[in-house]
Amino acid sequence: MEFNYKDIFIGQLIEKRVNELNIPLERICKFLKLSESDVIKIFFEKAIDTDLLLKVSKLLEYDFFRIYSHHIILYAPPANINYKNNSKNSVRLPSFNKSLYTPQLIEFIVELVETGEKRAFEIIKEYRIPKTTLYKWLKKHRKE
Repeated sequence: MEFNYKDIFIGQLIEKRVNELNIPLERICKFLKLSESDVIKIFFEKAIDTDLLLKVSKLLEYDFFRIYSHHIILYAPPANINYKNNSKNSVRLPSFNKSLYTPQLIEFIVELVETGEKRAFEIIKEYRIPKTTLYKWLKKHRKE
């Protein structure tokens, strides 16, 4: 399945997962402590509050935040390595060691090359994936 990470409509994705799992609306309402109409409204939202998204992710046993992580990997400019913040009042955010290159993302990128939709140099330039990483993926995951 090819997914457009550029335009995320989270409500539709949540509704799709609810339908996959056949979870009754009453159970969702009880877990989220919302009325039926409020839950149905979620399905029509392009974006929702992160606290609510966290609860939905737990209920549906699916990491909806990963979709946004993929978007950042593919479309956000890389951080400037030479940038230094000399502010004494800067807040240190948590750092993550786990790779954000999930099997679904790798499959998406490899599929772009295999179908001819994009060439390797276009992916390297547009998505800022290191050249060696891309070629390792292509070698390992190509369908012959």
